[in-house]
Amino acid sequence: MDNRRIAVIEDEDTIAASLAARLRSEGFDVATAADGLEGVELCDRFRPDLVILDLMLPGLDGLEVCRRIQRDRHVPVLMLTARDTVADVELGLAVGGDDYLTKPFSPRELVARVRALLRRVERAPAPSDAAIRLGKLLIDPATREATLEGEVVHLTPTEFDLLHRLAKSPHVVFARRRLLEEVWGYRGGSGERTVDSHVRALRAKLGHDVIRTVHGVGYALSRNGVA
Repeated sequence: MDNRRIAVIEDEDTIAASLAARLRSEGFDVATAADGLEGVELCDRFRPDLVILDLMLPGLDGLEVCRRIQRDRHVPVLMLTARDTVADVELGLAVGGDDYLTKPFSPRELVARVRALLRRVERAPAPSDAAIRLGKLLIDPATREATLEGEVVHLTPTEFDLLHRLAKSPHVVFARRRLLEEVWGYRGGSGERTVDSHVRALRAKLGHDVIRTVHGVGYALSRNGVA
């Protein structure tokens, strides 16, 4: 049995009940909350290993909930949204969300992503990985920090993992599917738009020239980093 804890913060009763039942059938310990404030209190009390979070909640919205539950410790967050606009998704990722699903979604897909996100958390960083300098950008896996011109750039854990993977092989062009497998742990190519959203977030923080798009193929880190 998988006794890891999952908090489901969702105001639609039928969706919350369905998710809880499916996750419990997979062996998870599940608790639910129906609004934003209750969700924050649940996370403080329940200390989940992963949060499934609807972005449109009564009271505190999902973005504020995500900010609050990430203050003391990072917990993986899989966001649910009825809207799939770039702005909505990127705001969610910017405040600490790791991935998102747009309603309606497949329960099987949700469980697969939950398991992949949990596996990512369990992977220990390789102690032998040295810091990587590319121009004015320094990426240090030991501290999980990126600095630009000596100033720390605040990246979410997923943003750091994506940047570090690209930086380890700056000469390689990575297809979205490969990045999903190596960074998120997903199989089958589902969720490629997640990669695009995280790339846009990194460009907003580090400059638009740090990651280049190879049309029809995928992404690569600039060999010179940030000039």
